[in-house]
Amino acid sequence: MSTIYLVDDDPAVRDSLALLLEQDGYEVRAFESADAFLDAAQPDWQGCAIVDLRMPAKDGLALQEEMVELGLLLPVIFLSGHGDIPATVRAMRYGAVDFLTKPVTAADLVASIRAALKLSESLEAQSRKSHAARSAVDTLTEREREVMHLVAQGRSNKEIARALGISHRTVEIHRARVMRKTNARSEMELFQLLQTAKMQMRVDHPPRA
Repeated sequence: MSTIYLVDDDPAVRDSLALLLEQDGYEVRAFESADAFLDAAQPDWQGCAIVDLRMPAKDGLALQEEMVELGLLLPVIFLSGHGDIPATVRAMRYGAVDFLTKPVTAADLVASIRAALKLSESLEAQSRKSHAARSAVDTLTEREREVMHLVAQGRSNKEIARALGISHRTVEIHRARVMRKTNARSEMELFQLLQTAKMQMRVDHPPRA
């Protein structure tokens, strides 16, 4: 079940928003700080986060960046009484769904939440697809991966044999195994699977800053 995660240092705001959303049928979890949220966060959380922009110690933008680095697939809606254009641009760059100014109307907030939850479902589906692709690639031997990369590039069996220094028949055997293990029905599907697996590898092992 999707959950709405509230992160705001103002207890009055947390309580009022939680009451509003619970009355609308949403499950709500509230946190008084960015660090409290991060300490509790789990990679399998689904839903969206409503985050205050200005908070002591760690503000909403810093929290959003850490969520991206940790691979938390929770779309973010920002609430603030101090929003400005640079902050909005930065938030949107990191994938924020909306940037609402306090006091926000119930209609505007619920509309943003619905958009965020729809995005959350899409991200979760993409995540499952990425993990499945990575798992399929992980079943391949080193030689089969070499063949897979060349097949995905559109190379012929003859070209692959020449590039790897193996026989045409050996290429055919490896190629058949690659297609069977990945369930790819064509070179195009193999290429798409490989790109999806590479995206998952970047999530699992993000580049160092």
